[in-house]
Amino acid sequence: MEAVHGLEVAWGDAGNGAELSRSQLVAAHDAVGVLQRRLDGVHAEIAAGIARESRPELGAGGLAKEQGFRSPAAMIAATTGGSTGDAQRLVKVGEATAPRANLVGEVLPSRYPVVQSALAVGDLSAAAAAVIVALLDRARLKVDVSRVGEAEWLLVERAPGMSLDDVRKLVVRAEAWLDPDGVAPREEEARSQRSLTMFERDGSLHLTLRTDVAAGAPIKAAIHAYVTATFQARQHAPAPEAGDADHRSVAMIQADALTAICEHATGCDNGGMPTTGATVIVRVSLDDLTTGTGTASIDGTDQPVSISTCRRIAASGGVIPVVLGAAGEILDWGREKRLFTRAQRLALVERDGGCVMCGLPPQMTKAHHLKWWHRDTGPTNLDNGVLLCTSCHHRVHDNGWDIHTTGTGTTARVWLIPPDTIDPARTPRLGGCARYDIAA
Repeated sequence: MEAVHGLEVAWGDAGNGAELSRSQLVAAHDAVGVLQRRLDGVHAEIAAGIARESRPELGAGGLAKEQGFRSPAAMIAATTGGSTGDAQRLVKVGEATAPRANLVGEVLPSRYPVVQSALAVGDLSAAAAAVIVALLDRARLKVDVSRVGEAEWLLVERAPGMSLDDVRKLVVRAEAWLDPDGVAPREEEARSQRSLTMFERDGSLHLTLRTDVAAGAPIKAAIHAYVTATFQARQHAPAPEAGDADHRSVAMIQADALTAICEHATGCDNGGMPTTGATVIVRVSLDDLTTGTGTASIDGTDQPVSISTCRRIAASGGVIPVVLGAAGEILDWGREKRLFTRAQRLALVERDGGCVMCGLPPQMTKAHHLKWWHRDTGPTNLDNGVLLCTSCHHRVHDNGWDIHTTGTGTTARVWLIPPDTIDPARTPRLGGCARYDIAA
């Protein structure tokens, strides 16, 4: 009822959504989010109850079949208008968070009580809870229960305020943290299923590629470099004549990139492709690399890779193992240099993972001074640098965001401070790849 009241207050006397002011839109949007997530929690409980009353041993007397449905998921999907897959995930969340009973009828806590509490107060959506529960269920087969409980607490702590896509990234990191020995088998499975199919239809060539993330890393790096070069060329080109502007979408440019890369490869004339300098960067701690344990990461991908894969691809051309400051290169230049060096940028990528605000990959970002070089006499040091894409750079300057770092070097954390028009309390928000680091 509190969430409903919040929506009523935010809506005020407006007749419809078009009449809401900006502040009302934000308040109503937040209230709807809380209300939706709390309804998700209630619906998950109901879905688990429907599944319980429709269990196979009840036969024709099961609830779903009495209502004319072949399964509880079909019954739920018909009511919500969603898919049976969504309904099945809702049932699994409900069953994972519902109280249980032992063989003598004593009530036991739910399998995942922290997820249950987060659903009840509206901190988690059912979709996010389903992703988390699926991971925890997989981990219970391989990992000690106490470690699964620790992961549950950490995931629920980090997930509020994240989109479902970001929760999935968080879960990928968590799975590697929980079961680092499982990364290599998953890689081998992905490699065993790699394929490229091609066929022509309706005047088009259709390509479908599936490969492991390590093999796909140079493909992504080359295409991203081409896209970035295209956008940079647009920014610096003179104003186009009427009807002569480049209106290609990112997807179109990526398709053109693949064509250009293959044309270049077949000609093999080293004619200055826009992908020149495209680099795959593999990141791994020295301890993990030495002992062969743990995992590594590749810039621009969410899926961790095994140490054996890290060693293999690090021996390839165009791949840089992340050994920052090698050959005596200095990472902090103070006021001696205006632009960040290549080594400094590698260090910023290690810390930020890409744009600290929106998460675009490193190839689509630039290093910016937090304290401006001219206005604030800011030094060209790591703790005064941050990676931002062009769009987010404008957001920072135009909308009044502040950014500051805590800690030093590549282990520092970046904090985004919204303007008071967005958050009157100006509560710092964790930015960069640290927001997905389950072990941090």
